[in-house]
Amino acid sequence: MSSSSLRQANIVSLVRAARGRKADHLRSLLSALGSAFIFLHACTINDGSNELMYASTSRINMKTQSTSGLSFVLVLLFSSSWAASAQNHEDFLQCLSLHSQNSTSISQVIYTPNNSSYLPILQFSIQNLRFTSSDTPKPAVIVTPSHESQISTVIKCSRTHGLQLQIRVRSGGHDYEGLSYVSELPFVVLDMINFKSITVDTETRTAWVQSGSTVGELYYRIAEKSKVLGFPAGVCPTVGVGGHFSGGGYGMMLRKYGLAADNVIDARLVNVNGEILDRKSMGEDLFWAIRGGGGASFGVILEWKIKLLSVPKDVTVFTVDKTLEQNATNLVHKWQSVASKFPEDLFIRNFIRRVNSTRDGQQTIQASFNSLFLGGQDRLLSLMQESFPELGLAKEDCTEMSWIESVLYFAGFPRGESLEVLLDRTPLVRLYFKAKSDYVKEPISQNGLEGIWKMFYEDEAETAQMIMTPYGGKMDEISEYAIPFPHRAGNLYKIQQSVYWEEEGEVAAERHISWIRRLYSYMAPYVSKLPRAAYINYRDLDVGVNNQGNTSYAQASIWGFKYFKKNFNRLVKVKTMVDPGNFFRNEQSIPPVSLRRKKKGD
Repeated sequence: MSSSSLRQANIVSLVRAARGRKADHLRSLLSALGSAFIFLHACTINDGSNELMYASTSRINMKTQSTSGLSFVLVLLFSSSWAASAQNHEDFLQCLSLHSQNSTSISQVIYTPNNSSYLPILQFSIQNLRFTSSDTPKPAVIVTPSHESQISTVIKCSRTHGLQLQIRVRSGGHDYEGLSYVSELPFVVLDMINFKSITVDTETRTAWVQSGSTVGELYYRIAEKSKVLGFPAGVCPTVGVGGHFSGGGYGMMLRKYGLAADNVIDARLVNVNGEILDRKSMGEDLFWAIRGGGGASFGVILEWKIKLLSVPKDVTVFTVDKTLEQNATNLVHKWQSVASKFPEDLFIRNFIRRVNSTRDGQQTIQASFNSLFLGGQDRLLSLMQESFPELGLAKEDCTEMSWIESVLYFAGFPRGESLEVLLDRTPLVRLYFKAKSDYVKEPISQNGLEGIWKMFYEDEAETAQMIMTPYGGKMDEISEYAIPFPHRAGNLYKIQQSVYWEEEGEVAAERHISWIRRLYSYMAPYVSKLPRAAYINYRDLDVGVNNQGNTSYAQASIWGFKYFKKNFNRLVKVKTMVDPGNFFRNEQSIPPVSLRRKKKGD
């Protein structure tokens, strides 16, 4: 086993050892993790949403310590501006009780700030410490529905009270900017954590997956029924499928099968009127929009029907680390030209980060080539010798395993770890972070790469990372208009830039966010243009935001064309049809066209 594999094998025990440690011990932990930290980063910043971490043996019981009665519930508000809405919030709670089929049942899934379970439930799925401060806006109410009718009631009651309470829907809590649980306006969090049923049918090769399920739970349930079926979703087990699929969603089989959203064949959602619709009743336009256009703009996703896909009995994985002293610059430069042209069974992504050098007291840049091959190692070695011999891949770098074991490998767990870890959605370690995304159409020159390395030597980049994800294969074959996700043929690879820090406070946050903004600015000449494209599941409010109230088409198009390109216009048309009053809205939600007419001068 390679040294990097050995370090990876220690990852879970090292992270578990960190439980209860103070923040000032985190840096030494990350150093101890060595190159295995790339897997932790991947989980922190992988789709859809993605965040750091894995599982413990404890789980919050979302149905305990509920409100003891609605008649005396008062909402504890967090600012003077919210105080004026206190009566509306109380009316909202009373509305839920009056219009629920069973008032006792609804009371058991409602949490307000005067309830002892409120903060644990709110914080359980928060993955980014930037949104855990005392001055971060908190929801007036959290609802953890256990039945579909309760979701309809929440929507109807929120609309009844004059849109005084926005609805934010959270499935896994991996929104990079916290939009599933943070709002500047009074709001309700609809936490879908109890919606986690998964039904796998191996005969039809399909599965129904409720939106509160995690990708780890999905992989586990598939593996229970079959060793030769899989699904092309993300690598982080704690990501919720509700947001992951609705933004596109991708993983290690991207080049073989495309996005998760490319493989959704039906869905059920609750619309603005509280009606429950499936693909047939919602129509093809809305079904198109929610598969990559962000479901939160159009309704509340209840569940997805997906097609399961063939995986071989054995796959091969490897992680090869190369530093600058080991020719990393030339290898990354060559990788850019070949990674998108490999056979679609081969996926090699690239992690860039700063590490300690073998020279005492010095640091260097390391490129980690991290790969899944849907086949045996002999064929892989032959392909690599033919297409990328410069990497020097050797048999001892490769490990054959089942596809479900590779899921654990890329999530950072050691070989032999029980599959049960995929069912645990408790994050063990959380960091402050900020991320950005880009698409590359032409190889970055060696001088351009060296400029990136230079920035990674800066103080703020100590735990920063860049992930280069190859395209090509199936991604070249699917039309950019097939679903709202438009980033298809013509892209060599996608970049995710991320920076992490452990210090509390605005000063530390500004320093690190300033660094990643400067890196993003540096990258401009080397990435896509007109628009400079971005991936919605790597949410970035820097690329543009809506107004706090209703926004205009012109305002939303600033960010909309970056995420969706020309598909943004069709999304606006769908929004206008299904939610003309803009009930489902956030800082980057699709606006209805009617608001464009009202604010033509914007």
